[in-house]
Amino acid sequence: MKRFCLLLFILCGILGFTASGPAWGARLKDIATFKGMRSNPLIGYGLVVGLNGTGDGSNTEFTIRSIVNMLERMGIHVDSERVNQVKLKNIAAVMVTANLPPFARVGNRIDVVVSSIGDAKSLQGGTLLITPLKGIDQQVYALAQGPIVTGGFAVSGAAGGGVQKNHPTVGVLTKGAVVEREVSVHLDGKQELLLTLFNPDFTTAEKVRETINQWAGEEIARSVDSGTIRIAIPEPARGRVASWISSLERLEVVPDTVAKVILNEKTGTIVMGENVRISTVAVAHGNLSIQIKEKLNVSQPPPLSPSPPRQAQPMALPPGGGTGPVIVPGGSTVITPDSEVSAKEDNQPMVVLQAGVSLGEVVRALNAIGATSRDLISILQSIKAAGALQADLEIL
Repeated sequence: MKRFCLLLFILCGILGFTASGPAWGARLKDIATFKGMRSNPLIGYGLVVGLNGTGDGSNTEFTIRSIVNMLERMGIHVDSERVNQVKLKNIAAVMVTANLPPFARVGNRIDVVVSSIGDAKSLQGGTLLITPLKGIDQQVYALAQGPIVTGGFAVSGAAGGGVQKNHPTVGVLTKGAVVEREVSVHLDGKQELLLTLFNPDFTTAEKVRETINQWAGEEIARSVDSGTIRIAIPEPARGRVASWISSLERLEVVPDTVAKVILNEKTGTIVMGENVRISTVAVAHGNLSIQIKEKLNVSQPPPLSPSPPRQAQPMALPPGGGTGPVIVPGGSTVITPDSEVSAKEDNQPMVVLQAGVSLGEVVRALNAIGATSRDLISILQSIKAAGALQADLEIL
């Protein structure tokens, strides 16, 4: 815990140093994207063959129907009475997913992910049969086929025990699909572009607008809202929009962020942004620790002592004496508990945090009262409840 607090203090010192020094901006391509230039998800249903007895079970009806339909299209007829006799141990039904990147052309290859949807145990060593990949418009955009790489394995014994590494029911086909249809995006001749920020913010949008206009030397950009900037393409650049966008993406902008404190109570992690400020507040934090020690002492009788006392069976006594129990004296081993209770409360001084202090000053002041990372979580929650923390407090 001390090591964690030391690392946190060093990190905050670095943040405080960088905040006082020159600000380095992020590239425009790292904080925003152009509307219409994105990837499109594809999905398809296929069959994996060639498995070593790790395919779907006989109760997977949709896999049986898929095999029968495939054989019918290949000219092999299967009687309806014998459909239930089809064995699936070497075949598995899978869902195939991929992302069609922007500006992908016919003949380009893309990566494919194959996932089992039945009760197959492993796809290791299998081959995906030709599978059409469709978009949301139900049009086929790519065809996938090829051997699967799972990156894991699963083995089991006859008694039911086994070993598994990673997820053998999910595989990857690197460049396993061929693009058959393009998503048309034409750049040359465009008159304007829409730039959308990954994290919408009015201040960041205004900074982007100012940077673009300063770079172009004219008013070509204007903020539409907190996440959109409309950019007019100058007349000379409309015949070379791709190279003009490349120059635009390299512009650096310092994005503005909301003051936020992230607390993870499970791990004791605290992350604070550089814009975190607090109002004047006094903080005192003390710990009350109670320690209970329980010891069990064993008391034994002297050596060669008679057996422990016990109640004997009733026996007849001389006339006039009546009947009754006979008690046999003796010693026994006894366990006696011994408890020791101690309580200790730390006497921590009260620290005054002045209004408008920076991130580094807040952490140094809290560390001065000996607060650990978990103590800092409670202190920051209390400061926020008092209305003195000018930041968004988010607890994971």
